[in-house]
Amino acid sequence: MPAGPFSVSMQSAARAIFRAALAECSIEKAFARNLDYNHGVLRICEDLYDLKSYSRVMVVSFGKAGHSMAEALARQTGTLAQGIVVDPSPVPHQVSGYRYFAGGHPHPNSESVRAAEAILKSLTALDQNGLALFMISGGGSAAVECPIDTEMMLSDLVATYQTLVLSGAPIAQINAIRKHLSAVKGGRMARAAHPAQQVSILVSDVPATALDSLASGPTMPDSSTIDECHRIAADYKLLEGLPPSVRELFERHALEETPKKDDLAFHRSRWWKVLSSETAEQAAAAAARNHGFTVEIDHTCDDWDCAPAADYLLDRVRALRHPSGRVCLISGGEITVKVPAQAGSGGRNQHFALYCARKIAGEDITVLSAGTDGIDGSSPAAGALADGTTMAHARAAGLDPEVYFNAFNSYEFFELMGAAIHTGSTGTNVRDLRILIA
Repeated sequence: MPAGPFSVSMQSAARAIFRAALAECSIEKAFARNLDYNHGVLRICEDLYDLKSYSRVMVVSFGKAGHSMAEALARQTGTLAQGIVVDPSPVPHQVSGYRYFAGGHPHPNSESVRAAEAILKSLTALDQNGLALFMISGGGSAAVECPIDTEMMLSDLVATYQTLVLSGAPIAQINAIRKHLSAVKGGRMARAAHPAQQVSILVSDVPATALDSLASGPTMPDSSTIDECHRIAADYKLLEGLPPSVRELFERHALEETPKKDDLAFHRSRWWKVLSSETAEQAAAAAARNHGFTVEIDHTCDDWDCAPAADYLLDRVRALRHPSGRVCLISGGEITVKVPAQAGSGGRNQHFALYCARKIAGEDITVLSAGTDGIDGSSPAAGALADGTTMAHARAAGLDPEVYFNAFNSYEFFELMGAAIHTGSTGTNVRDLRILIA
């Protein structure tokens, strides 16, 4: 059954809106807006730093935007700022003056541990006349990691990450546990840099109210506590899935508390958010208006489970459609999906899109859900696009959408349908974006 012309135009509009949002979220644009360098002085948002006045400037750039941030900084400062880059994606070249590590994602690897050890060693060498410039982006939790307990092996870290990621817990709760198991997270990287002056440039993939969850908050005071970790472990029945070395820490109540806001490590620290989910949402909204849509941005279902989030957004776009005609509903942030051990290929965005496809059959509604980092779960796609014709097209092609949905194999489904969204690694990461148009 061929798609009608309106359906095709809505699909094209959804893709164009997403592309416009990605373009505005580039690291190059963010640095051009928030940083400039003149006569040895670096402006970061409202702060000025005379780089030549420090005994040493140590840059630590890590996460999915690790390389692109180092590159953008080097365009302004040249080789005056040098340090360490940790990026889980292959990089086209290395920025001069930086030591590179290919940290893992979504699980840490041996390079993640080597990177953490190198960072801690370099930071502890700084004195009070030094400057630690941190550039942190999503994906940093796995890219830089070192257990605080020497009994924990890399395999224990990987198993712990796997249990946490598949638990269905929101990212802030996942990161609360990561922080308390790590030698670099939850403010401990800042503690290593003390007494140097510190400034953090943040490309955020976490809720605005939980900025210390970004990369598990390595340079920020930690708002989570040991008691909270034990509650999360109980609520999501995590202990049975954790390796013995980690489970024992919980059972013995041997977790170490993370640095809080009164810790000396933060007395000379500043943090600046230069990119976030709001950037993507506003750019998508502007692009949608240019396409003639009435636009609404809705954050209500951030961190909700997939099904209630999809039901809420679909009901919302249907309600908006009646008085407004052509409408576009923008939803930033992330949803949660509890993935079984035996699952196919895909991620939360494609699972969300396939869930929606089953709910909008026959309606003039188009749904695009994708990650701004270009990666969705275990697949090479960023996300997927579905509309009111998806179910009919699938069945005409001999595909049973329910089989793919129940097997958590959404990537294969959308790839066969030609509706998977491929961007490749974008060099940035500001959470997911859902675009619903009707």
